Formats: sequence, structure tokens, C-alpha cells
Amino acid sequence: MKVICLHNKTEIESFLRRNPFLHIYSIGDLDDFFWPYTTWYAIRENESIGAIVLLYTGFSTPSVLALAEEELDSTKELLSSIIHLLPKRFYLHLSPGLEKILKEHYRLESHGTHYKMALKNKSLLDSIDTSRVIRLSREDLKDILKLYRESYPGNWFEPRMLDTNQYYGIRREDGLISIAGVHVYSQRYKVAALGNITTHPDFRGKGLVKSVTAKLCKSLMKTVSDVGLNVKTDNLSAIVCYKKLGFEIISSYEEYLASSQFELA
Repeated sequence: MKVICLHNKTEIESFLRRNPFLHIYSIGDLDDFFWPYTTWYAIRENESIGAIVLLYTGFSTPSVLALAEEELDSTKELLSSIIHLLPKRFYLHLSPGLEKILKEHYRLESHGTHYKMALKNKSLLDSIDTSRVIRLSREDLKDILKLYRESYPGNWFEPRMLDTNQYYGIRREDGLISIAGVHVYSQRYKVAALGNITTHPDFRGKGLVKSVTAKLCKSLMKTVSDVGLNVKTDNLSAIVCYKKLGFEIISSYEEYLASSQFELA
């Protein structure tokens, strides 16, 4: 086995497409919009790729995605080989069983078990009223940031994602009260990962998230084939909502904030 840094998008995509919904974020990151912020580590076995780990630096805190199916050996070996190349602090998406590799070198602060969900039954979107939903842009940034401060503090939102034109919301006279957007969107690779979805606490329980998310999904389906999302396993209301929109659970993973043990010493 040989550990390498990959630069060939076709080779990376070929591996990730084996399980597109598990790797939907990584597939999207092949797009030129995200590509400059990516570093792709891989382990090669007999001229074929056995595992890939992605380091994404497009956020203030980098992210590492190490996701695998049932066979973890190749990913374990890859993680062990690149630990010295990882940042001192990063957010981590990790398949269960891989955390042992990092615990000797990093303090892992758990952010919970998450499901990966995939939009399977797209016909359900047609029955949802989206008449109140509007498309959002950079002109709405002030109101978007205000809503996130009040309703979803600590969320992963980057204003440049508004340039995808895939953010939707519902307004009242006094401002924005519900929003749905994307973490990843690529027309080139035909994938999108939903994110930054919330409703103001004063207006929850009225189906607003369902409306804005349905409108977003309808828009996305004009340009992409696969739509997925991540949700905490204990967020039962969100999971029920997403199932009503046609999403199905396809796998689980763990999220952590990793901090170097050396830095903390």
C-alpha cells in the first residue's frame, strides 16, 4: 500500500461515486468553486484507490472528512499515515470505529452522531405549498445573519454560498423568519448537500422549514441529480420533516472538533 496526495479529479470522482450519498460533500468539493480549498489524501492498493480522506480549508476552521463503508482497514491506515499533515484544530466527519486512530494525537470533542439522508422520493415535493418562499441573495445578507444569530448560532454559513443562488426563505414585515440553503452545490458534478436550515423560534411548528426546503429542493433538481443532507440523530423533528420531503436515512457518522493534544499541553 502507498499513501499519496491525489490531484486527478477523474480518479477521485471514480472512487467517490461508488457510494455517492456517503461522499456527497466530497463529490461537490471537486467543483471549481470549492476545489482550491481541498487536499485529497489516498491510499493506493495494486494501482486502485482503497481509501480517501479530504481536508477542506474553505472555512475558518478546516474540516476533515474520513468516511468509509463497512471495511475500515484502508481508511485506518491512511489516517495513521497522514496525522502529521493534519491541522492542529479541525472539524471532523468520521465513520464509527475510526476515532481510535486520532485519540492518541487529538482531543476529540464530540458533536454527536449524525445521519446522512438522501432525497429518494422526489414526487413528495410537489404536494408542498411553497408560494410564500422567495429566493435570497447577498442583498439579504444582513437579515440572514440576524436570523442565524437568533435561531441557529454556531452554524456553518459562508456568505459566498449565496452566490450559488440556492438559498430560499420566508419573510414577514419585520424580517426573515425561515431559511434553507446549501453547504455544497455543483452543477458540474450534479450534487448538492443541504445546510443552514432553520426557522426563528417564534415561528416554529408552522411547517415553514418544510416549505423553504421543498422550494430549495425543487430548484436544485433542475440542475443536479443527487441531493443529500446531514442531521443529528437526536433531532427527531427535523428527521420527520425531511422524511416527509422524500429523504431517507442511508448511513451514520460521528462529528467531532479535534484539537491537538500537544497544543493543549
